[in-house]
Amino acid sequence: MQKVQVTETVLRDAHQSLLATRMRTEDMLPICKRLDEVGFWSLEVWGGATFDACVRFLKEDPWERLRKLRESLPNTRLQMLLRAQNLLGYRHYSDDVVKAFVQKSADNGMDVFRIFDALNDARNLRVAVESVKAAGKHAQGAISYTTSPVHSIDQFVTLGKEMEDMGCDSITIKDMAGLLTPMTAGELSKALVETLTVPVHIHSHATSGLAEMSQLKAIENGCLHIDTAISSMAGGTSHPPTESMVAALRNTEYDTGLDLELLQEIGFYFYEVRKKYHQFESDYTGVDTRVQVNQVPGGMISNLANQLKEQGALNRMNEVLEEIPRVREDLGYPPLVTPSSQIVGTQAVLNVLTGERYKTITNEVKLCLQGRYGKAPGPVNEAVRQQAIGNEEVIECRPADLLKNEMDELRIQIGQLAETEEDVLTYAMFPEIGRQFLNDRAEDVLQPEPLEPMPDKTGTTPNTAPTDFNVAYHGDTYHIEVKGTGQKSDTQRRFFLTLDGVPTEILVETLDEVVLTGGAQGAVPAKAGKKGKGQQRPKATKEGHVTTSIPGMIVDVLVKTGDEIKAGDPVLITEAMKMETEVQAPISGKVVAVNVAKGESVNPDEALIEIE
Repeated sequence: MQKVQVTETVLRDAHQSLLATRMRTEDMLPICKRLDEVGFWSLEVWGGATFDACVRFLKEDPWERLRKLRESLPNTRLQMLLRAQNLLGYRHYSDDVVKAFVQKSADNGMDVFRIFDALNDARNLRVAVESVKAAGKHAQGAISYTTSPVHSIDQFVTLGKEMEDMGCDSITIKDMAGLLTPMTAGELSKALVETLTVPVHIHSHATSGLAEMSQLKAIENGCLHIDTAISSMAGGTSHPPTESMVAALRNTEYDTGLDLELLQEIGFYFYEVRKKYHQFESDYTGVDTRVQVNQVPGGMISNLANQLKEQGALNRMNEVLEEIPRVREDLGYPPLVTPSSQIVGTQAVLNVLTGERYKTITNEVKLCLQGRYGKAPGPVNEAVRQQAIGNEEVIECRPADLLKNEMDELRIQIGQLAETEEDVLTYAMFPEIGRQFLNDRAEDVLQPEPLEPMPDKTGTTPNTAPTDFNVAYHGDTYHIEVKGTGQKSDTQRRFFLTLDGVPTEILVETLDEVVLTGGAQGAVPAKAGKKGKGQQRPKATKEGHVTTSIPGMIVDVLVKTGDEIKAGDPVLITEAMKMETEVQAPISGKVVAVNVAKGESVNPDEALIEIE
């Protein structure tokens, strides 16, 4: 009997794909006892975007989440998704950071590390795999499956063999976008099983409606480990339903042996939990065969929709989906998996929203074209590369070979805010939001983003005022969405809202004090915090006025008043949609005004820096 083993994804990839990674630990722990009784081969609980979401949105310590899950799931392997040399961030880290992160993850309860590289560059996996083995844990190499003129089954099998030779204990076909078709899944699985001596797993998203069939063909060809999601968190951009696959294999030579009634009980629990996060539901919940063309993976498409919504441009999703394959080709056909999916997706958004391809190029695209993420699978567009990096040298070696050890410097940078080595690693993954998180924790002011109440049967949200409206002022119109409020019983009450898509938080004594100031210079809330100061910026009207293409946040200001600069010199670094962009001087001259500071939110058409 060839028993099929199951990895359950509900605590990581399922809610990353369907709910923009917003499930909170408090909703995971009550069901852990039942999950632990199932007998899954592993339970995916960490990694991917969960670390980012914990710190950025949920204001939870991701390390504490891992420890709580370890304690609550004593009989089940815990699994995480690790981006090889990128770890859980969006850049390459030095080898000492990779080693430290893997060791601390193991110390806090991680058993299985699924390790992949966004470019399938095996050189980038080596240190992560070695670190997992040194920690005495299971290293699983992941082949990022994709289709393009430069990819083939033979190429994927060669990569799988390289991973096995590197020390991987198993290999998985990581079909992050739902691109696998049943016959190809069978062919690829057979080729891997015949070539490798370690077990082969398959991970496929349900986006295109082919995942269940692909998994069955993979099983028939010797792949005996599948990834599924409990039914109430399955389908759409998530995974095949666990209960359905268990039922399909029941009383066959591949019977999983899992208790279907227990799984159904767990499914009902998450059916209720999912309602709590309705505001984060992806608009793409059914079958979407466009993925066979645009290749946007499950976790990315819900986040992409969320990001476009924040930019007030959700109606342009189709344009972005059409632009993504063109950007991907320019960058040498990288598989669309984090971080390359964000790199390609964000650049496609910029190309669409600015109305000109590569008018604004993110720092990550520049690094990708320079080879700092590794070797692209195919040839890159040399014209775009020249536009992005000029005459800078293209890197041919393993990118991390050029990086000096970072841990000591990171400890110095974060200082006393870091109470543990885990805190240092949180800061390493996301310096800006990590520092803010640790600072807010120290001041005991951590507050997760609010959850909207469920609408009643009439479609009305109970006990709330209108939450979505426009304000016209001095000829300009501003779109305002109230995202949530603090408790009415509080002396000072927080209101969470967006102004033209830019997240803002205000603190007021009473609702009557919520007023708007500004006008042509930009509507901003009175008494606003760091992400929406009452500072009025002039409207950009001159050639020397530096602006941004889309709303974002200032990561760094690189010039000061009085500086003499040349056209093309970097003056600001902004962040939008998790990607950083270097903003350059439009003309040569003298900086006469700097109207922004680090951490402030900005909008297009504002004069952020003035050059004469």
